[in-house]
Amino acid sequence: MTEVWALASLWLGLALIATLLSIWFRIATALSEIVVGTVAQLIIGAVLAATLKANEPWIQFLSGTGAIVLTFLAGAELDPVVFRARWKEATFIGLIAFFAPFLGCTALAYYGLGWTVRASWLAGVALSTTSVAVVYAVMLELGLNRTEFGKAVLAACFVNDLGTVIALGLIFSPFTMKTVIFVIGSIAVFMVLPSLTPRFFKRYGGRPSELEAKYLLLLLFGLGALAGWAGSEAVLPAYIIGMVLAGTVGKDHVLVRRLRTLTFGLLTPFYFIRAGSFVSVPALFAAPMPLLVLFGGKMLTKIIGVYPATKAFKYAQKEGVYTTLLMSTGLTFGSISALFGLSHKIIDQQQYSLLIATVIGSAVLPTLIANAFFLPRYLLPREGTEHPGAAETAEAAPTGK
Repeated sequence: MTEVWALASLWLGLALIATLLSIWFRIATALSEIVVGTVAQLIIGAVLAATLKANEPWIQFLSGTGAIVLTFLAGAELDPVVFRARWKEATFIGLIAFFAPFLGCTALAYYGLGWTVRASWLAGVALSTTSVAVVYAVMLELGLNRTEFGKAVLAACFVNDLGTVIALGLIFSPFTMKTVIFVIGSIAVFMVLPSLTPRFFKRYGGRPSELEAKYLLLLLFGLGALAGWAGSEAVLPAYIIGMVLAGTVGKDHVLVRRLRTLTFGLLTPFYFIRAGSFVSVPALFAAPMPLLVLFGGKMLTKIIGVYPATKAFKYAQKEGVYTTLLMSTGLTFGSISALFGLSHKIIDQQQYSLLIATVIGSAVLPTLIANAFFLPRYLLPREGTEHPGAAETAEAAPTGK
């Protein structure tokens, strides 16, 4: 066990460094963890001729659990009341934000870069995402989460990412009788959960034994196992469970805080550092043009799709551009899709490195440009008004969903 404890201390030391970097540079922790994982693997490989041992079974388990629980939390952030009130707007913008880069980047990878059909579809999925955490953190920090504008943008982000998760599960899953059983079983569970969960929590919850967390982990692991058995991806049911339980779990701020502590304190560092350790820096330097092509393709297709959609709902100029740029961000689901492709040998390490680098770039540049030049300041809360999101910003900003 000595080697296990030593390796665990190394990984958590890297996680601590990544957290400090995220605080100093005011970026999402997920982003800094990917970068730290990439640099650490490069340094360890060059100096010690060793690796981070990212394929150790226990590291894979913690990494996979982090991806599943993080995906669940992302779905649980959806506000059902807001979505019901502005579902047409959120659905239309969200679907456009998914399909435009999904189809555009798939075609670009296939015809422009000469990737295989499956690798091209994977690229389309990975680059179709919107980073809910980046958008959510910006909304909380500025107070836009309390405005109708901010709530509509957040709802559109959820629709966008739901399309990504479903596409990842459907395109790369073999359609067999197992798939039918998985779909029927999942739908049955999704239908029962909204009524069963609040009653179960009310009767047995609120105890030091943390029954709620065990109940949710049982659901996530159970449906994750069913998804894996059917040849699908465990994040698909996790995201939908989160959305289904958004009205229950999402409103229980104490429970959400405890789950965030577990997820961001222990689990997701293993996921994102592991994802970063697979990035090949030499491969990026050897092929800078494909990186520019993929990044430009994602930005262009998002702009072409989302901006006209915002004008269709009569967004003002700044609101339309600001929404378009925020919807162009991507991080967690992009990295999850890319790592899925690498793990299942759909893409090679160079293609994986290009996709991860593109995802990281899309998490940073659009946000900086949006807040620097296109922030609709007339929508910001006036000085002296209550700012409920301020206390949560430090906690929510580094999640990196």
